Amino acid sequence: MLVAAAVCPCPPLLVPEVASGAAPELDAARAACTDALGVLAAARPDLLIVIGPAGPEGRGPHPQGARGSFRGFGVDLEVTLGSRPGATGGAGKTSEAGAAALDRELPPSLAVAGWLLARTEWSAAPVEGLGVGEPLTAERCLKAGRDLGARADRVALLVMGDASACRTLKAPGYLDERAAGFDAEVARALAAADVAALKALDEELAYELKAAGRAPWQVLAGAAESTTLSGELLHEDAPYGVGYLVAAWS
Repeated sequence: MLVAAAVCPCPPLLVPEVASGAAPELDAARAACTDALGVLAAARPDLLIVIGPAGPEGRGPHPQGARGSFRGFGVDLEVTLGSRPGATGGAGKTSEAGAAALDRELPPSLAVAGWLLARTEWSAAPVEGLGVGEPLTAERCLKAGRDLGARADRVALLVMGDASACRTLKAPGYLDERAAGFDAEVARALAAADVAALKALDEELAYELKAAGRAPWQVLAGAAESTTLSGELLHEDAPYGVGYLVAAWS
């Protein structure tokens, strides 16, 4: 059953080495993400599942210890999703299939999550990742969420994803006058833990606004639909014309 969730943006710019001289501009977002992860740890989950948007190569499950990097963004920095098997004195051998899964590179959204978890020295529960295809229908997102929520007695979700990328003329998707309203409704839904509102997000509009978080948010909605969690919006901003939202549910 879902006992807590954190929603964070997933731009590689959250990683200071990637942002370089612009790193201070996202200090508030980083601090909010740290606070959100603190809510997850306080919930004492049995399992943490990290969900993030992914292209075809990164979709599907990623085990604890899977590697990612930011080389594609010009920085020679590697991360793992939680600790590698055996790194903290745990079970030793990994099966051949497990080793292959560990060698499959994390999509950027889960690499950012790995960086956040390492930064906060996450040790509250085992970690798994799930890369979600951005075109995934709402119905399939909701089903995936229900399945994840049933994985353990106490499940926590770290949900990675950006809001619209069309807030300004210089935004990746150029200016779209619908973007601010879309982001405001998502922010309201996350603040209120409004599962029905997240379920009802317009898939086509989210696609047109390049809102990569739509599918992960709807997976969250599926996991939370039988819970009574409350929400809090910890951060809302749109640097570079992209909506970044941080929220915590508990």
